Amino acid sequence: MKDGDENEQVRELQARLRQLDYFDRAPTGFYGSITAKAVSGFQKKRGLPETGSVDETTWQRLLGMTKKPTADELKPSTSNKLDTPDARCMKGRVLCISKESRTLAWMIDGRVVSSMDVRFGSENTPTREGTFAVGWKAKDWTSTIYHTPMPYAMFFSGGQAVHYSADFAARGYNGASHGCVNVRDRAKLSALFDQVKVGDKVVVHW
Repeated sequence: MKDGDENEQVRELQARLRQLDYFDRAPTGFYGSITAKAVSGFQKKRGLPETGSVDETTWQRLLGMTKKPTADELKPSTSNKLDTPDARCMKGRVLCISKESRTLAWMIDGRVVSSMDVRFGSENTPTREGTFAVGWKAKDWTSTIYHTPMPYAMFFSGGQAVHYSADFAARGYNGASHGCVNVRDRAKLSALFDQVKVGDKVVVHW
């Protein structure tokens, strides 16, 4: 297994690394820089070559030190772990959205009020990064371009909005949005929708 791979074995790798505290977020099945760094850390501690890729020796060593991941370990219902908030998120009322940890943190004056998992656009329809503001909100909205439901939509950059996605809830990170920030926890987003006001800041960052 190496950088760029995406399959269920990678998901198992991430879950096993998480058991040993090398991987600190929900398994995604995608082998990127975070997974490579976790593998390197595991290899270093065991005196193995620090390649960041998984060869047979690394895999067998990991299997010997971990147990078979449960279904919940492979696809946790719990939220991804928040990363350090961007400096732009530390003042005022902010939807602080991290592409790195795939999380949204609702923050007021530097304090996290609530957080939830999010999903972004694909390479062809990327979610824009930067500092924005909530321009308008719509509790029941259907995309005029893609004709898909967008409940609890909070628009921040043209047609891009934070909204609930039934597809995200069903398929997780196997899919992507058309540029919007998808949320899969409808109850959490419903509560957030009631708190966020038009004009509140939105920061999308890595």
